[in-house]
Amino acid sequence: MAARGSGASTAARRLMKEYMDLTKNGSPDGMFTAGPISESDFFTWEALICGPKDTPFEGGVFLAKLTFPSDYPLSPFKMKFDPPLFHPNVYPDGTVCISILHTPGDDPTHYEQASERWSPVQCVEKVILSVVSMLAEPNLESGANIDCCKLYRDNKEEYERIVRAKVREQLEVDLGEDEAQ
Repeated sequence: MAARGSGASTAARRLMKEYMDLTKNGSPDGMFTAGPISESDFFTWEALICGPKDTPFEGGVFLAKLTFPSDYPLSPFKMKFDPPLFHPNVYPDGTVCISILHTPGDDPTHYEQASERWSPVQCVEKVILSVVSMLAEPNLESGANIDCCKLYRDNKEEYERIVRAKVREQLEVDLGEDEAQ
């Protein structure tokens, strides 16, 4: 495992434990898988997340990169969908905007309570389950993609049509890559 400074060994042990727990127990309802990209770097993970049922994301499988700081779990990790998702709480570059991944402490904008933000008791599984829930029920008061938020508010039907089309498009790209191999 790659080490990154003084807190890195604590972080690496914690990440190893979380990975072992996920491997042993799996995710609820098989909604996602997650683990390190390589055995030599436990600080960079990939997650495959299934679109929640009865949402426009249903049927899709979405790749996200999780990047952990050397002081994890004192600080939250970063999560980024690749390719980016069209969602009110996902920045256009794919970065996820969700309270549970915000730095611990009081929110300077007074929007979030400290209890909604990151704390060391959180884990990869809890965050990904929160993201799955976010996919189903966006938080429009804390938008990351303003155009998407506006569309969701003003014309939810059109938002859902666009998401379904993007999911279908992604599935076609993935199938095309599989056939080419």
